[in-house]
Amino acid sequence: MNHPTDSDDTGNGGDDDGNSGYGRKPFKRSRSHFADRITADGRDGWPAEAGRYRLVVSRACPWASRALVSRRLLGLEDALSLGITDPIQDDRSWRFTLDPGGRDPVLGIRFLSEAYDARESGYPGGVSVPAIVDVPSGQLVTNDFQQITLDLATEWSALHRTGAPDLYPERLRSEIDEVMEGIYRDVNNGVYRAGFASEQGEYEAAYRDVFQRLDLVSERLTGQRYLVGDTITEADIRLFTTLVRFDAVYHGHFKCNRSKLTEDPVLWAYTRDLYQTPGFGDTVDFDHIKRHYYQVHTGINPTGIVPLGPDLSGWFTPHYREELGGRPFGDGTPPAPVAPAEEVPSAGRPPEY
Repeated sequence: MNHPTDSDDTGNGGDDDGNSGYGRKPFKRSRSHFADRITADGRDGWPAEAGRYRLVVSRACPWASRALVSRRLLGLEDALSLGITDPIQDDRSWRFTLDPGGRDPVLGIRFLSEAYDARESGYPGGVSVPAIVDVPSGQLVTNDFQQITLDLATEWSALHRTGAPDLYPERLRSEIDEVMEGIYRDVNNGVYRAGFASEQGEYEAAYRDVFQRLDLVSERLTGQRYLVGDTITEADIRLFTTLVRFDAVYHGHFKCNRSKLTEDPVLWAYTRDLYQTPGFGDTVDFDHIKRHYYQVHTGINPTGIVPLGPDLSGWFTPHYREELGGRPFGDGTPPAPVAPAEEVPSAGRPPEY
């Protein structure tokens, strides 16, 4: 079952209302219960090793999508294998029904909750993605969505591809952290506070926070291509995964409807710029995104009807953000093309021109 006090991207949360509980109880995002870190020195018992771990994601989930983008940009595909769940989870958590036989081909499990149970028997909390699982033991290592991508960028550096960008440059970390804090509070998490609000005042406060922050971000990006410095950083990844979902689900489903992303010339161009950058748009599955939000959150969409819109044909139109300068990968290079096994199905991609 899903738990409205956890991320929406959870399962088996231990709440009797299940998916229908969304929008009926005050929303509060829980802290990640499993916060072990995978580091270069293995200080938590989990050293960064090629082939040892499996990243489990849902392409529907913005928090998991951060890890998808980071893994692509850093070239960690061969070092960190990928498991993709069905966008529709049931009461037993995220399911591997997209794989032959309904089992993850590496972990051999049918539900992500099995990796959680292997780590902590009887764990009562939500089963969230992203999750990194230790392949030899089958145990969950971490579901700390805030830390996973930072560690991929810094602790996994020995396994990065040649030409990998520095997504968390040390000289800019304080500014990146400050920018990310406001974006997390008011945008990444703000859309959920609005969408899962159980009272009018709670919703209105979240709504105002979302658009006040988006206005500030739009102003910031008017004269610079990226959020911090002249290259893509972790801050851009975290903003992108919310903005790319905005018109498809947050504008209507979560009632964040003052304006669409496409109605803000700066944010729309910025998001298209990133979408067209290798490592970003090639991880986005609009079909998974829409089906997850509209079919899982039955508390706020009881019919389960998935809208046909919005029109996706604009994602590959020119953005002209290169006129602002900036170097997407800094001194590095773009990632290699997506491996065929990890390509987003055509149903989830907008038409290219």
